[in-house]
Amino acid sequence: MKKKLALISVLLAAMAAFAVPVSAAPAPAPGFQVQNGRLYEANGAEFVMRGVNHAHTWYRGETGSFADIKALGANTVRVVLSSGHQWTKNDAADVSNVVSLCKQNRLICVLEVHDTTGYGEQSAAVSLDAAANYWLEVKNSLIGQEQYVIVNIGNEPWGNTGYAGWTDATKSAIQKLRAGGLTHTLMVDAPNWGQDWSFTMRDNAASVFAADSRKNTMFSVHMYGVFDTAAEITDYLGRFTSAGLPIMVGEFGHDHSDGNPDEDTIFATTQAQRLGYLGWSWSGNGGGVEYLDMVTGFNPTALTPWGQRIFNGANGIKQTSKEATVFGGDNVDTQAPTTPGTPAAAGITATSVNLSWAASTDNTGVTGYDVVRINGTTEASAVSASTNAATVTGLSPATAYTFAVYARDAAGNRSARSGTVAVTTGPAAAGACSAGYQVTGQWSGGYQAEVTLTNTGTSALDGWQLGWTFTGGQTITNMWHGVPVQTGASVVVTNAAYNKVLAAGGSVKIGFTGSWTGSNPAPAAFALNGATCSAA
Repeated sequence: MKKKLALISVLLAAMAAFAVPVSAAPAPAPGFQVQNGRLYEANGAEFVMRGVNHAHTWYRGETGSFADIKALGANTVRVVLSSGHQWTKNDAADVSNVVSLCKQNRLICVLEVHDTTGYGEQSAAVSLDAAANYWLEVKNSLIGQEQYVIVNIGNEPWGNTGYAGWTDATKSAIQKLRAGGLTHTLMVDAPNWGQDWSFTMRDNAASVFAADSRKNTMFSVHMYGVFDTAAEITDYLGRFTSAGLPIMVGEFGHDHSDGNPDEDTIFATTQAQRLGYLGWSWSGNGGGVEYLDMVTGFNPTALTPWGQRIFNGANGIKQTSKEATVFGGDNVDTQAPTTPGTPAAAGITATSVNLSWAASTDNTGVTGYDVVRINGTTEASAVSASTNAATVTGLSPATAYTFAVYARDAAGNRSARSGTVAVTTGPAAAGACSAGYQVTGQWSGGYQAEVTLTNTGTSALDGWQLGWTFTGGQTITNMWHGVPVQTGASVVVTNAAYNKVLAAGGSVKIGFTGSWTGSNPAPAAFALNGATCSAA
């Protein structure tokens, strides 16, 4: 699923005798900070990126583009730089100039090194370690700019070869930058040419975030042909938000040579979930992807269809962008919405519940609600909604839950928590199901298999969990069309967001790869929502 962006027209850096006291270096100015999966400015205002990518390293004379991008409503620009390995290096003086241009035009700067693109598959690409060395080389242009600059360590830092190395390489690059004195919010791109079809970034994001001593790293996925359905987009972004990990769409377009991305869902979902996006790209594309230009010839009055969509369309930049408060003096909204009403429960099933509550009010307007599941003194995110009603799915049968609601506004202010409602889900559905297990490939120590689950009942299932027990010491390593949790030999698979409704008579195939030792027998029995299925 390699993304083949091309910008062809321009593609072608005394020992001392006595110890003397040295004063400590001053602490860097406070800047952007990630908290609870969201990006905040130094004053605590939530910041959601709305902007575009600009190919500065290949078009260094187009400095007027910063003002033009701002004039069309963007609050952020992602700037392409080179470490000198593939293209002419952007030295420290040029980096300082770029930062100055961003600040003059009241834009937040996301700076990225492009020379890492497709590492492992693209022979000229360099490693994340090389990119980290570049950032340390120019760090004097970055120190003190923490309120204005986010450092995107390396663009699309792995291709489709060797991408399993992304996790350790990303951790090492983050740690090198921290040890070198950078306190900025860091941004890391996904492997697989940014599109993470292997889910390497998704499945390792928590450990990468934990490896940052400042816990100030956010994740960027690039959405092109891999993300051509609404289900793929909402599921991928939803996994991060549910886990409390910061995610944004660092590149996307309205079309691409590797498939047609669902840009309408990208716009709608990022707006509903308060996630950032940066479209590719302002101008200057070549090599067959000129349709990704937002303006023709760097002329802001010559918007292309893609430019019209991203700037002027529904959930686009003009409609949703808010300037960073660091440029706006003291004009910061600090008033939280009123407390929502205590939720009421209805439509309780074995795996879901419908909740509704009295709406909140706010001086600038309520933008959404966060439903949380309460267990003693801890909370966990259950679902977010744009209105005062939501359906919580993926629950376990015959289980007690407690829910409450928060309201939030556009500035990220959150209300006090509502009263709580206690819910006990219904009993497990009768065993109106069949399940078949097939090993589709096997090799020394590993194998691939699929489970076909069929709803043999007379009504649809809205949310399902399928369980079984391995008897040969097998371990699941990767799964598609379901979300596994394995405890010892016991496996429970929960539906994915896009297949939670299983129609009467409908089937779903759950595929996975696994490891085995000694023998690889099929599980003896399967249970759907706790009730035993017949063999298929």
